[in-house]
Formats: sequence, structure tokens, C-alpha cells
Amino acid sequence: MRQKSGIKWMVTLSVGLFLISCSPKEKEEALIARAGEIHERVLTVDTHADTPLHMLREDWNIAERHEPGERGSGNIDLPRMKEGGLDAEFFAVFVGQGLLTPESYARARERASRLLDVVHKMCQDHPDLVELATTPEDAYRFEKQGKRAAYIGLENGYPIGKDLQLVKEFYDRGVRYITLCHGGDNDICDSSTDRRNPEDNGLSEFGKQVVAECNRLGIMVDVSHISDKSFFDVIQVSKAPVIASHSSVHVLCDHPRNLSDEMLNALATNGGVIQICLVSSFLITTEPNPERDKALAELREKYGSWSDVKDEETREKMRQEYAAIREAYPEEKASVKDLVDHIDCVVDLVGVDHVGIGTDFDGGGGIEGCEDVSEMPHITEELLRRGYSEEDIQKIWGGNLMRVFREVSARATR
Repeated sequence: MRQKSGIKWMVTLSVGLFLISCSPKEKEEALIARAGEIHERVLTVDTHADTPLHMLREDWNIAERHEPGERGSGNIDLPRMKEGGLDAEFFAVFVGQGLLTPESYARARERASRLLDVVHKMCQDHPDLVELATTPEDAYRFEKQGKRAAYIGLENGYPIGKDLQLVKEFYDRGVRYITLCHGGDNDICDSSTDRRNPEDNGLSEFGKQVVAECNRLGIMVDVSHISDKSFFDVIQVSKAPVIASHSSVHVLCDHPRNLSDEMLNALATNGGVIQICLVSSFLITTEPNPERDKALAELREKYGSWSDVKDEETREKMRQEYAAIREAYPEEKASVKDLVDHIDCVVDLVGVDHVGIGTDFDGGGGIEGCEDVSEMPHITEELLRRGYSEEDIQKIWGGNLMRVFREVSARATR
């Protein structure tokens, strides 16, 4: 049985005694007001969003506000980031897994380069709103200037292929974490969701070199998506703390992408942090939906995998049909309470210094109560409702991630 920390319960008791004479409505209004003040004061960091996929579209401008819930609006744009009080975003350069051939590596590098270009262009086109960030201190500096900080993470080490020198090239273009793999095994490591080969081979010899190169340069190693053996291999090899940029807790939701108690303990011993994800299927166990599964299988048969689709027009059709299937066969949505249950679980097991938030917005993220970036204060409200102190909330919203980022940077020997 996991036990709540004594300090957390003391804070809860103090808040309860203070508000005991208030009506329920007054208590809730007071809590929301206090949460808003805290949310405004602390640095808020989201470690994973796939918004660059929208930024490739000619009909979509990240500097314009898009109405939440409308098809194609996405979960993030710069005006809604301001509304939701999000100070810093790690924009994901996502490349789907393809064949392990020279031709496929070249296409993956081209795709990654295009996504990097749109993030840089956003910062060049809107310097009064957002700036490219490459150090932990940048986020705090831009926050004081009223700007958003745009960090970059490479989701899937696949574009590296077998060329170790490309790690430095990605660093030079602003990449500050690398998710070693995605939905399929690659030359770096095995994936948590690819069991075509039932044996989990973990981190390859080349993968060990990639981790060492990330350590040397000051790139955070991201263990989201990687297999269990790959995870423990990384923990053993890395000379710096690692992150799970968008994952959740296995004991609360039995999904191969989630981290077990053993993994969480190892991550904490390493000094790392897990960023809890806002994807419902990682937060709660949903009921199976054969009709939806059939429709998605037919979509894959029609287009192939994301990495098989080369032109952006076809990709957009695929995205629209995917969205239509999700609308026709909606899956049960997790809530902000479910999200904070996962945060509680990590805190109770390894402490408040090893947990944060990585939404996976525009890549499947979005839950009841936090459908898009404008609703992020609701997470702070629920944290406060459960007795977390402002110091705790500051750590969860960005302090823990920035601590890891600083340590990774300090250990670099470039």
C-alpha cells in the first residue's frame, strides 16, 4: 500500500481548516483563484507536443488562435499557449519508423530537416511571441520578456540511421533531447510496442554510442517508447540523468508504453524524471472497440504507415480520415483527476522530484478537463486541490525537468 507523505497531508489539513467556514462555492472559487496565481508564478514546461506536424500545413498558422475542438485546430498555438499560461514547449520532430536501409535513412533525415525548419521559421517569423531555446536558462529569460520558449526534441532516433556524427548535427540545429525509438525497433534500440521479433534485444552497441554522444554533447536521453530491456540498458550506460518525455505509470494502466515500479525506482536513482502523458490509453484502461480497430486497420491498409506516405497532401488526407474515425468511434477519455492520480503514484513511490508533464498534444494527447493548452491551469487546480504546495507544483510544472536539463548540460564535455 502506497502511503501519502506527511507534509502533503499537513498542507491538505491546513487548507481544509482555513476554508472550513466557507461555502463549497466560495471554497472552490478561492482554490481556483489561488491556483491561477501559482500557475502564473511558476515556470510551466510541456516536454512533448507534435505541433510541427500542423506547422507543415500551408493553411495553418501557429500565431493565429484556433478554436478548440474544431477539426484541424490542433491542441496548441501561440495565443492559446499564452491563455493557458504555458511558458515553454518542447516541439517534437517526429519521424515514423521505416525500413533500415540507406534510402529510408535519407528520407527520414529529410523529413526531420523539414520539421526542424518549421520550428526555426516560427521563431524567425514571430520573434515578439516566441524564441528558440537551447539552454535551461532561456526559458526563464523569455518568460520575463513575455515570450514563449520553443525547445526541440527529436522523437525517434531513426533519422540518425547508423551515422553517429548526425547526433552533433541535430544538436547544432537545436535538438535538446532524443527519443531513442518510436513504435518500431531501430538501429539504436528496441521499442516497447514492436514485438515482431519476440525477443527484446534492448540497446544495441551503436545505441550505446548514441547515448554516450548525447551525454558528451548535453542532449537529454529520452526513454519514452523504448522497451523494458532498452530502458535498463540506458540506465546502466548513461552518465547523466534521463527523461521519459511523455509516459505514464504501469501500475495504474497496463500499457507497454508505461513505466513499472521497478523502472520508476531506477529512474529516480538515476536522478531522472517521468513526464506524465495526457493520452487516455496511457492513463486508464479503456474498453475494446472492434469497430474502431477495424476502421484503423483499413486506414493502415489504404495508406501504409506514416513513414510510407511521402507527400504532405496525402499525409493530410490520412490525418483527416484518422480524425474522422476517432470522431465516429470515440474512446473513453481520461480526466485531469486520472492524470493527477499518476502524478500521485510517482510521488508516493519515489518522491515529488521525479515527475512532470509531457502532454503529447497534437499527437493523441487531450483529456477531459485539459483538451488543449488553454486548459492547462486545470491541472494546477487539481494539484492544489490534493494538497500539493506551491513548491511541489513548481517542481512538477518545470522545476524537475530543468534540474535534469541543467545536470545533463553540466556533465557535457563537448
